[in-house]
Amino acid sequence: MKQHISFYGLPGLNAALKKHQFSWKSVLFMTLAGAITLFVTLAHPPAYAYDVSISPAGPRQGDTVSIISSENRGSAHTPAVSINGTGYPTFAISNGRYRTFLPTSPLHPSGEYVIRVEGPEGPRNPMVWLSDRAFRTQRITLPASSINLGTDYEFDQVAAFKQILSPDKLWNGPLLRPSQGSVSSEYGVRRYYNGVFADDYYHRGIDYAAATGSPVIAPAAGKVALVGRVADGFELHGNTLGLDHGQGVESIFIHLNSINVQPGEIVQAGQVIGTVGSTGASTGPHLHWGLYVNGVAVDPSPWSNGSFE
Repeated sequence: MKQHISFYGLPGLNAALKKHQFSWKSVLFMTLAGAITLFVTLAHPPAYAYDVSISPAGPRQGDTVSIISSENRGSAHTPAVSINGTGYPTFAISNGRYRTFLPTSPLHPSGEYVIRVEGPEGPRNPMVWLSDRAFRTQRITLPASSINLGTDYEFDQVAAFKQILSPDKLWNGPLLRPSQGSVSSEYGVRRYYNGVFADDYYHRGIDYAAATGSPVIAPAAGKVALVGRVADGFELHGNTLGLDHGQGVESIFIHLNSINVQPGEIVQAGQVIGTVGSTGASTGPHLHWGLYVNGVAVDPSPWSNGSFE
């Protein structure tokens, strides 16, 4: 339907003037205000905020939360994503779609986590609720000689590995089980050492009990970013191998008997990378597999059961 606009630039203003008999100063003011409003509206159309999807919708401690931000206007600009005020790396996964990982652990408090997505399409502030999860507890008695195991060199090398943030995504689909041994200790176990609860400790991976020399395979494609051996000072972790799967996702394998790859080598999912052992602080042959996302040890199980973009 055709819209009729009066001489003053606002629909129906002439009729209002006749009814209310405004002064010429009032008419001039309303005319200018209307013109300015029309100009601002045309020059700055309303922003179209990002569409944001969160998976899983009801995460528990230890889960990796995937946040997908989708453009509505094709701005082709990676948004900045923060969670409870802390920024997290964000990567483009397809045209107009961006992914951010929020890693959680038993040390993350349950409650509301506010997500802020900012970019050319305007801010969005969805939230996700992190639920408590019951983790098994163990009581461990250690001799005095075992309390201070580990060297500065070892800790520095492992800490640097966990902070790697390479731009290319190398994993694809569900992660493979790295050992066919039986699970001897699950992710997230809390511990008492010599009767004292370790507030900042949780089992940062999954243990697989298997015979010495049993194969260890890469759960996904990745770059060999860490090789540490007992002879080099890895007295706590033992023979250690770290794979960078890209975009803040890393796997670490410790207590190995042997390491079959070289630093910088690109390995494929299912490739044999080493063998099960009992080196370092270990009570018997087993593989410890830890999965880190943005520097936090997360539960590997959801990564094996599903697929993260």
